[in-house]
Amino acid sequence: MSEPVLTISGLNVDYGTGTDAVHALRDVDLTLHRGEVLGLAGESGSGKSTLAYAVTRLLSPPGVITGGDVHYHQRDGSALDLLALSAAELRAFRWQELSIVFQGAMNSLNPVHTVHSQLTDVLQAHRPDMRKNKRTDRAKELLNLVGISADRLGAYPHQLSGGMRQRVMIAMALALEPEIVIMDEPTTALDVVMQRQILRQLVRLREELGFSVVFITHDISLLIEFSDRIAIMYGGRIVEQAGASEIYRDPRHPYSAGLLHSFPALHGPRRELSGIPGSPPHLSAMPAGCAFHPRCAKKVDGCDTHVPVLATPDADGSRSVACWLHHEAPAAAARS
Repeated sequence: MSEPVLTISGLNVDYGTGTDAVHALRDVDLTLHRGEVLGLAGESGSGKSTLAYAVTRLLSPPGVITGGDVHYHQRDGSALDLLALSAAELRAFRWQELSIVFQGAMNSLNPVHTVHSQLTDVLQAHRPDMRKNKRTDRAKELLNLVGISADRLGAYPHQLSGGMRQRVMIAMALALEPEIVIMDEPTTALDVVMQRQILRQLVRLREELGFSVVFITHDISLLIEFSDRIAIMYGGRIVEQAGASEIYRDPRHPYSAGLLHSFPALHGPRRELSGIPGSPPHLSAMPAGCAFHPRCAKKVDGCDTHVPVLATPDADGSRSVACWLHHEAPAAAARS
């Protein structure tokens, strides 16, 4: 595994304060390695987007980071504490080192400005010494990079298809050649053909430019195809992390297995879709113990009283899982 480019340790995020606060993220630990595609999967409300906005310091009120650390590791070996950056330092850091592609491109692009204006605005803000004609040349280059003809520079967002708008957002995210690109469900509103086209382009761009990707989605089947590693979130926590092929062949957490059996197999024999019974818990009324235990068919003693820690069940440490099926539950330990 290559060196880390982003490390998240014990990250906690609340919405609101005091006794009415909703704990959206709880003790999240995650590492993104240089040049890696890390998939982040889970149902709606599991905390995926909150994690992305916390890392980029884009949380809207009443969201607040209540604990933890987020460090960006530069190529010279030094580490930058993202949660300690001033507003000016944060503006310089975003887009230059870390960029984000939001879920709805139509809502992210300004409807009264052309593609040219919005692409060159990023360059003008971060590279004020760049000449106007050079900014235009770079904008053309970026469109070509994502498979859009340069003659669409003069188009407005409403004149582009959904897939083209999303590719413009990807081009904007790559304008300054950042080290990290966070993609928050960028293909959710697109048809499956356009999804695959954008994912193929993303893989090609990653190979050409060498940036790292955090790809957030509820569709784990997408992540299986092109991610290096996958982290599964549930109830504001990471419940399993492993290589994409390991997750596909041998999911250790019952929730991961449920997600995998919620879509048809792409290869091999047909299998029955089982899904996951029930609904995700409301973050303001989380169950005691493991948040997944009310929906879990494999729960054991201790699941309803003790929160499982994210630990490595295998000696090689290649994966981690937060489940009492793979670690001795406190209730069982007390009886032995």
